[in-house]
Amino acid sequence: MSQNTQQTGLQMTPPEGLDTDQRPAVGAERPWWKKYYPWYAVAGGTVLFNLLYSFPHYFTTDSQASRSPIDSSFHPHFAFLIAHVVTGNLALVTMMLQAWPHLRRTRPEVHRWSGRVYVFGAVIPTTLIVLFVLVPHRPNQGSTGLACSAVLWLGTTLYAWRKARLHRYAEHRRWMIYSFSLALFTTYGRVVAEMILNWGLRVNTEILIEGTSWGAWIINLLIAQAYLEFTARRRSKDLPAGRFDPATGAIRQ
Repeated sequence: MSQNTQQTGLQMTPPEGLDTDQRPAVGAERPWWKKYYPWYAVAGGTVLFNLLYSFPHYFTTDSQASRSPIDSSFHPHFAFLIAHVVTGNLALVTMMLQAWPHLRRTRPEVHRWSGRVYVFGAVIPTTLIVLFVLVPHRPNQGSTGLACSAVLWLGTTLYAWRKARLHRYAEHRRWMIYSFSLALFTTYGRVVAEMILNWGLRVNTEILIEGTSWGAWIINLLIAQAYLEFTARRRSKDLPAGRFDPATGAIRQ
C-alpha cells in the first residue's frame, strides 16, 4: 500500500523568538560587501587600533602621558582615567566575542559569560566613571555629547540584558547591536581625529572635539539601524503580511 504523503496548502509560520542566526542560508552567493565577516574584520582592526592607541599611555603612573587633560585639583582623577581605559577596552574585546557568530553557535556558554563581563565588568563601570568623574572634571568641549553617549550606551546595554533574561533573544540581539555601535563611539572618533591631525589639516581643535563627541555615536547608531533594516528586508520573505519582526521592530507589509 502506498500513501500520498505530500501536503499542499500548508504554510509554516516561524516563531517570533527564533534567533535569526539559526535560520538556514538560501539563495545565491552574496557579494563580499553583503557578508558579515569583512565588516567584522574592520571592527576588529579598529578595536586593535584603540588598544595600541590607549594602553601605552597609561601603563605608567605618569599623568603627563595622558591623552586627556587631568584636573590637578582632583588627585584621583588619573586613577579613574586608567580604570576607564581598562574597562572601556574590556568592553570592546568582549563586544567582539559577543558579535562572533561562530562562537555564539558553537560555544553558547562562552557567549553568555562574555556577555556578563561586557555588561557588569565593562559597560556599567566605564559609563559610571564617565558620568560621575570624567565629565565633571574635564573642559566643556565635547562633555555634553560624551555624557549623552554614555547614558545611551548604559541604557541600551541594560535593556538588551533584560531581554536576554526574558529569553526574548531576537529583541536582545537588536538592542545589543545598538549597544555595540555606541561602544565603538570613541574608537572611530579617535581614528578620525588622528587622521585629520596627522594629515596636517588645519582645524579648530575645539570644533573637532565637539564634532566627534556628537557625530561619531550618531553616525554609528544610524549605521546600526541601517544594518537592521537591511537584514529585515533580506528576511522579509519569511514573514507573513502584518507580522511583527521582533529582531528589527518592523512589520511585514
